[in-house]
Amino acid sequence: MASRVTEGLPLIREDLADFYRDLHRHPELSLQETRTAALLAQRLRAGGFDEVTEQVGITGVVGVLRNGDGPVVMLRADFDALPVEEKTGLPYASTVRAVDGDGHEVPVMHACGHDMHAVCLTGAAALLARAREQWSGTLLVVFQPAEELAVGARGMVDDGLFERFPTPDIVLGQHVGPLPAGFIGYGEGPVMAAADSLNITLHGRGGHGSRPEAAIDPVLMAANVVTRLQGIVAREVPPAETAVVTVGRLKAGTKDNIIPETAELGVNIRAFTPAVRDLIRSAVERIVAGESRTSGAQKPPDFTWFASAPALVSDPEATKATVAAFSEHFGAQRILPMPQVNASEDVGVFGEALGVPTVFWFWGGLETEPTVAAFAEGRMDELPGNHSALFAPVIEPTLSTGVEALVVAAMTWLGKA
Repeated sequence: MASRVTEGLPLIREDLADFYRDLHRHPELSLQETRTAALLAQRLRAGGFDEVTEQVGITGVVGVLRNGDGPVVMLRADFDALPVEEKTGLPYASTVRAVDGDGHEVPVMHACGHDMHAVCLTGAAALLARAREQWSGTLLVVFQPAEELAVGARGMVDDGLFERFPTPDIVLGQHVGPLPAGFIGYGEGPVMAAADSLNITLHGRGGHGSRPEAAIDPVLMAANVVTRLQGIVAREVPPAETAVVTVGRLKAGTKDNIIPETAELGVNIRAFTPAVRDLIRSAVERIVAGESRTSGAQKPPDFTWFASAPALVSDPEATKATVAAFSEHFGAQRILPMPQVNASEDVGVFGEALGVPTVFWFWGGLETEPTVAAFAEGRMDELPGNHSALFAPVIEPTLSTGVEALVVAAMTWLGKA
């Protein structure tokens, strides 16, 4: 019974809260999470895991707890932070600055709640290790880096995650978000979108701003591309499908009276089905290449696709079983069905690589009563959400709910002692 495992939570709750405050105060960017990884490994060893391996997929941490015959159940949490300047005003707010992968100094904050993810998994792992008489099988605990770059899961798989460690029969994960604290949200089937990022370089011919006829202006080219790309979803994707095309970066030139040689765009796409994903990718390249030719560019554009994550599919049957266990443990009134989320998560890489089910759910991190009121009054967009400089989950009941949810989910699939 999961309740017999979670009854030990009060004994470690304050220690977990202190650990959370520490991680929140000391965030680390993707693939730079060395301090965090060392602390997570230390926690696993102290919690009873004899098999702990660091530097899997550069900074990932894997713990294995073997407890007799039974299924192999994988619990996963991510732990990287974002280049965001924190504005929460919390006493444990981050003031960290770091150098990102492009060599720029940036502020750093756990603006997506990955610190809460990691702490909840350490808590769940410790409780399950203490209560081995309640279950049988193998627990595979995976702390994944670089989710924000959508490369961390793939990096761990490529580093032999499923060759070096027991192969899971199911992958379980969760994400904290702008829901009422103490509540759990779930969906079945595709719950989060596939994501692809693209860097584009448009090539023109530079010159003096007073003589545009002697130049080929990549800024005008880029402006037309930005506008035209919005027509993909409006006019090429079937209305019944959900998709997003975003131009998040546009960079060109150094001075107002100089027509530059190049313009650069950063594009991100989201889709839920492979067919729509392929349609959008093809349309983006077609539109950019066409605008380049129309503008008289003497060199075709450069395309660099990167940071790709598949749609996150929460296996319907496995999700039903897990949510039923949540309802029994927390009460049905705390379980919320959710619509599809256009954000993305690379946790789907693990289950996809093995062909095993993934179950993924959300849980709330915002003050319960004000958040319930905002939902009732249609003011959800006013709430601080993931990636906001104001997003920081309230410690309780967020932490306890996250720990218990992982324990309940694991106990749903582990063998019975």
